[in-house]
Amino acid sequence: MPLYLWKGKNKKNEIKKGEMEAVSEDAVKAQLGKIKISPIKVKEKPKDLFENVAFMQPKVVQADIILFCRQFSTMIDAGLPIIQCLEILYAQQENATFKKMLKEIKESVESGETLADALKKYPDQFDNLFVNMIAAGEVGGILDTILRRLSQYLEKAAKLKGKIKGAMTYPIVTLVIAAIVVSVIMVFVIPVFEDMFEGMGGALPAPTQIVVGMSRFVKGNILYIIIGLVLFFYGFKKITKTEKGEKIKDDLILKLPVMGMILRKGAVAKFTSTMSTMLSSGVSILDALEIVAKTAGNKTIEKAIYEVRSGISEGRTMADPLAESGVFPSMVCQMIAVGESTGALDAMLQKIADFYEEEVDQAVENMTALIEPFMLVFLGVVIGGLVVSMYLPIFKMAAAMG
Repeated sequence: MPLYLWKGKNKKNEIKKGEMEAVSEDAVKAQLGKIKISPIKVKEKPKDLFENVAFMQPKVVQADIILFCRQFSTMIDAGLPIIQCLEILYAQQENATFKKMLKEIKESVESGETLADALKKYPDQFDNLFVNMIAAGEVGGILDTILRRLSQYLEKAAKLKGKIKGAMTYPIVTLVIAAIVVSVIMVFVIPVFEDMFEGMGGALPAPTQIVVGMSRFVKGNILYIIIGLVLFFYGFKKITKTEKGEKIKDDLILKLPVMGMILRKGAVAKFTSTMSTMLSSGVSILDALEIVAKTAGNKTIEKAIYEVRSGISEGRTMADPLAESGVFPSMVCQMIAVGESTGALDAMLQKIADFYEEEVDQAVENMTALIEPFMLVFLGVVIGGLVVSMYLPIFKMAAAMG
């Protein structure tokens, strides 16, 4: 059926816009009349020439999924059937890629599939955690509650990820800029000084000789240096894609002096928050641990969670295998033990998640405060050292003339 764009007024005389799939303009107007909207303008939506070109279509981002959960939850809570909710969400969606997905999801549900099965077809947007929680919500008749919890969880996860990413971005960008500036000085600036010094005669100071030698090496081998860097990063990427390489990389990341501590706290916050959300939604602890392990994002953390799952399947508590893994802090293991003994594990996990989210905030602030002066000193020493070494012969000549 063709897609129509419509514009109309509701009972409060507010202008509303949207899209609707119908057989004709008259059918659109009739449907709008049923929802108490007086149509002002209805026209068929023009075809998108690039709708079949994947890379030219907008991506479905986390914010789209969060908004989808919130709106879906509100409509389910209001008593609307799932298909009607999907119809409304489809009509209001502005992201063309997500709109197409919602249409296909609605058609799958109309054909008799569960909502969880329909969402499972889009693993890039709806991961195992999301799908399993939706399935639990459908079985338990608490889909609105599950969707609300999912939106809250996704918002917290996105916020936590953003903070960790922001903490890593500043030093990386600074180092890249420093490398570019030093490369430009080495290749273009220092050779100009070198030509000038040759005309002056006499022996150059040791720092100047070292910098000139470095400049000659960089300028003479710039192509090989670039090729070497490209091959290094390509090889690193290939190696870290293997299971063993990825595990070594993830293990080393967690052992980094400052960043490792932040990433470890972030992993604890993510683990406890996800487990709390899933357990409070009715997902069994073994299923929850398997899903959390797959979405851990770090092989070392993933291995520790699988060991916990194996221990529980053998009749042990959750706290003991966690403590034995050596990955999770002792305080976390003790609090989980208390949660298990009191029968309030989900609530205790959420308290741990809240505590460690605050810890990540504080750690990011402290690291930023520490890195800023360090990077200023580093840049001053490197770039300032290059500049001073180039001016030493000039100072020496001026002293001699004096």
